[in-house]
Amino acid sequence: MRILSALWVARGTPHKEPVPFQEILPLKIKAGVSGKGDKTLDVCCLQEMAVLFACLKQNEFTEKLCSKEIQSFQSCYKDYMQKKSVKKQKEAKGILTPGEKNLSHKQVNKLLKMFPNVK
Repeated sequence: MRILSALWVARGTPHKEPVPFQEILPLKIKAGVSGKGDKTLDVCCLQEMAVLFACLKQNEFTEKLCSKEIQSFQSCYKDYMQKKSVKKQKEAKGILTPGEKNLSHKQVNKLLKMFPNVK
């Protein structure tokens, strides 16, 4: 406890005067964004895949004994691909869904065109 109090005393009192703001670059956003950041690797169905591999390992890689797990994994992957294709179609058309947080670069550019910077 003595060390902390010594540090507070050595530090001194905080400055009361405000720090002036210096604008180095203009405070406005660009008119558009690039699509470089959209190329991410999506991982899907990890839980189903782990259960499938555990079943295969337990049954010495006999697929007949793990048909339930295989079916579960395949249905999960099919659902994922279907959702991905619907999302891709929405992005291509530029459809904006209210409340969606993960927007593509095309959707962000459409929003920026709807609300341009005031010059």
